[in-house]
Amino acid sequence: MEMELTRRKAFLSLALLTHIPAWGSSLPSLKSKTYPFQDLPVEKEKEAAYRGILEGQTRTGDYLEAHETVLQPGAMPHPPHRHIGEELFLISTGTLEVTISGKAATLGPGSAFFVASNEEHSIRNAGSTPAQYFGITLGQKV
Repeated sequence: MEMELTRRKAFLSLALLTHIPAWGSSLPSLKSKTYPFQDLPVEKEKEAAYRGILEGQTRTGDYLEAHETVLQPGAMPHPPHRHIGEELFLISTGTLEVTISGKAATLGPGSAFFVASNEEHSIRNAGSTPAQYFGITLGQKV
């Protein structure tokens, strides 16, 4: 049986393909496990230290990444930027100045902030001691 591919069927097929997760994704599928803090390798870059915790795809097909950052006083991890992935940050020590879409706030330990998709944002250690925070990226790789 031969099937004729009309323009209408081709467009419908393309629309359906956009809802299928990427085949052969290079991201690992995340499994339930523990991540002892002392076992996580630290990468240093200028005035920041980074500790990757996990990165991969959840069982529901969503991208998930978590990391810890320690910034020295006055330091920024990178210039203001925006991206599709959304981020949640939890501050454990120090004082951060967080700017989201032009609005700045100073936050301390126990505070959190969320950055929605494509909103410009930046982080700077506004204190006199190192600041530690944890970042969680959702949806798409940053």
